[in-house]
Amino acid sequence: MASKETTQRRAQRIRRQIKAVANGRLRLSVYRSSKNIHAQIIDDAKGHTVASASSLEKDLKGSLKTGADTAAAAAVGKLVAERAAKAGVTEVVFDRGPYIYHGRVKALADAAREAGLSF
Repeated sequence: MASKETTQRRAQRIRRQIKAVANGRLRLSVYRSSKNIHAQIIDDAKGHTVASASSLEKDLKGSLKTGADTAAAAAVGKLVAERAAKAGVTEVVFDRGPYIYHGRVKALADAAREAGLSF
């Protein structure tokens, strides 16, 4: 298992690469815990969050079996894409953080794409 320092270094490396190719696009950042998943669309230039969604939200929590499966990740991806569209965001760069693009992270990304986000 990777140490906390190794995980943070990996996340910083990914973010540095993403910011280099972003060309002013906002960043869709994913946080995955053992029980839940969260997604934020972040404007790095201004330093604030434009839209966010989580498997902990009341409207999602009631309809999900658990917050730690691909169905929950897909629901969060769809919700964050809808909220981004309301905020006028259509193009983002995907920040997977220290996580492998597989399973829940991939499910969230695919659902966000299907709901209208472009990355």
